[in-house]
Amino acid sequence: MSGLLTVIDMHTGGEPLRIVTSGYPELPRGTILEKRAYVRDHLDHLRKILMFEPRGHADMYGALLVEPDLPGADLAVLFMHNEGYSTMCGHAIIALGRYAVDKGLVEAQGDRATVNIECPCGMVRAEVVIRDGKAADVSFESVPSFLFARDQELTLENRGLENHGKISFDIAYGGAFYALADARQFGLEFGRDPVSAFVEAADQLTRAVQATTRLSHPDAEDLAFLYGSILTDGRDAFSDQPTRNVCVFAERQVDRSPTGSGVTARLAAMHARGQIAPGQARTFESIIGSRFSGSVASVTTCGPHSAITALVSGRAFYAGRAEFTVEQDDPLAAGFLVR
Repeated sequence: MSGLLTVIDMHTGGEPLRIVTSGYPELPRGTILEKRAYVRDHLDHLRKILMFEPRGHADMYGALLVEPDLPGADLAVLFMHNEGYSTMCGHAIIALGRYAVDKGLVEAQGDRATVNIECPCGMVRAEVVIRDGKAADVSFESVPSFLFARDQELTLENRGLENHGKISFDIAYGGAFYALADARQFGLEFGRDPVSAFVEAADQLTRAVQATTRLSHPDAEDLAFLYGSILTDGRDAFSDQPTRNVCVFAERQVDRSPTGSGVTARLAAMHARGQIAPGQARTFESIIGSRFSGSVASVTTCGPHSAITALVSGRAFYAGRAEFTVEQDDPLAAGFLVR
């Protein structure tokens, strides 16, 4: 690496987003999935420098803006984390919606701005509310999302969990695939049990599903992988009470926000089960208490699947900016993780 890597840090509901503003080489032309593959195969050392210690941490998340390929896109983005590269990230879309307006990448029309963001999963439209002259609340409408597998069962080994045995779960797609399970099956309760217990349970479920279940997506094979597991409080049926969840993805990475793509996947599963109707709003609460609102925006299809698009809303805030360097004689310059 030569030169500086410069970034702007934001967070959405407590979940970090490190936006790369300079330091990457120009990428070859191609589709967004081809760009994702190129960065993974040729520039992964830069991800590790930015995401890993001593400049980041095990739960850091990043966004690299690239040249759009789809007509009508205002910007395109590759998402990165502690394991690699995601296909969708709702908290990043909320942050990038505000960022695009603040940096003049799109112009507001009155008190609103529309930002079309090309993601590896497809085009996502963000609507940004302008309040007191600056970008504030951001909503996005997801790509078509669906319940992939319902009422699945697996037997998990007891590795430090209070309860084990048969676990019932769904698999749903919200721009990425997740296993969805009621945390009470593991003997876990939000507000009582430590985050580490949720991480262990979710990670065991993820690895078991990955080992036994073949996923597919009608648009691209690159989308057909299980990103993580979401453990919920079981309050899936519509009510005016918030429903809480925690998303553990990539390499045991914990989302501090309710997870935008995870909320989308939950809404897709809820709709398929008849637990929510289009236009009905739910509040989704994260492991730290931050909240997104979500609703079914439309009913559609995705290949052979009955599907929805979801409307998810939240707020993002700036946390800082930085310039990162690499000294050639630094034995830890490439980055490391202690967990």
